[in-house]
Amino acid sequence: MAVLVPIFLLTDYLRYKPVLVLQSLSHISIWLLLIFGTSILAMQFMEFFYGITMAARVAYSSYIFSLVTPSHYQRMASYSRFSVLMGVFTSSVLGQLCVTFGGTTFMTLNYLSLGFMCFGLILTLFLERPKRSLFFNRREPVCNGTTPSELDKMNAGKPPWYKAPSWQKLVFIRMLKELGTIVRLPQLRLWSLWWIFNSAGYYLILYYVQILWNEIYPTRDNRKVYNGGVEAASTLLGAITSFAAGYVKIRWTLWSELVICLVTAFQAGLLLLMNTTANIWLCYVAYIFFRGSYQFLVPIAIFQIAASLSKELCALVFGINTFLATVLKTIITIIITDKRGLALSVHPQFYVYFGYFTLLAVVYLAASVCVAVRHNSCRKPQEAATAKELCSPVNEVPSEEKNTELATSEA
Repeated sequence: MAVLVPIFLLTDYLRYKPVLVLQSLSHISIWLLLIFGTSILAMQFMEFFYGITMAARVAYSSYIFSLVTPSHYQRMASYSRFSVLMGVFTSSVLGQLCVTFGGTTFMTLNYLSLGFMCFGLILTLFLERPKRSLFFNRREPVCNGTTPSELDKMNAGKPPWYKAPSWQKLVFIRMLKELGTIVRLPQLRLWSLWWIFNSAGYYLILYYVQILWNEIYPTRDNRKVYNGGVEAASTLLGAITSFAAGYVKIRWTLWSELVICLVTAFQAGLLLLMNTTANIWLCYVAYIFFRGSYQFLVPIAIFQIAASLSKELCALVFGINTFLATVLKTIITIIITDKRGLALSVHPQFYVYFGYFTLLAVVYLAASVCVAVRHNSCRKPQEAATAKELCSPVNEVPSEEKNTELATSEA
């Protein structure tokens, strides 16, 4: 949460690629500390670099859309999410096979992960760097053919001699002005709220589900622990649903709330099943479907947000959404799990998460009903106008005939 705002500002100022390189270096630092760190302080630094890595995802999300035209946003969101999940799937399968059949130690797996992180850094160095961004790298519209920034296009109605006051040129002020404009877009507002509230709950489940598994099936034999296989299966399902989401063609302006409601209600039921069952395999299956259902909506949310914005504004919205989700996640953690709060054990925690998702489903259901009522109320006047237009020629015929007869009689 502490590094999200600086990372976002650096993303815009440095135009994406350096932040992606920073993310790769942070990834490498995580595994170096895991391998060579032997103290609590080393693990705390590891968590700090993990925070940088997670915060830098906003650079990846916004960079992807700087490469394509808006007509390809939905497919690009689907493909990028599919590639990420397939990477997680591959690592989970390899890790489970190495532990179960090869007797590989966890330290050896950390060395393998470090090697993949170094290879990822090499790939990052070859990424193309965009030439401009929204707030810090704006080009002034001059007569030599240079392209103005998005903010210059928005101010196209201003006279050429117009200069904004100095306080309006501040980056923070411009951000607030842009934010006030974009929050008025209904689809962007809906999917941003979904991103904030549902992703906060989703990551809380990911953080504590393995503790729940250990409560249901405690064992000290690592060869009988199939957490890696379950992560692989859930990631594969998520990759498939993410890929399929790129081909879903419905009227999202009408059905978004209902789709989100159904998926969220489904997730709430799965959480209840995970928390009440004593069968570890049933808990595994519920977790797989929970992750798959969430991953189905992620590329749709990314597409809906990106389609409502210019390429440069994507970084602003993704950054704010991630920051607010992290703040909410932190608040819930302090209240529910921290020793300064309720300090609930894992089973009561999952009852709270079940109630959280249930409440979200009820809110989305109410929103979908409001959208349906508003849609029907707007459609009735249109149908009445259409019917009136269809009837008007028929009504005019007798009038014309009557005038013709009257003229004939006068003649």
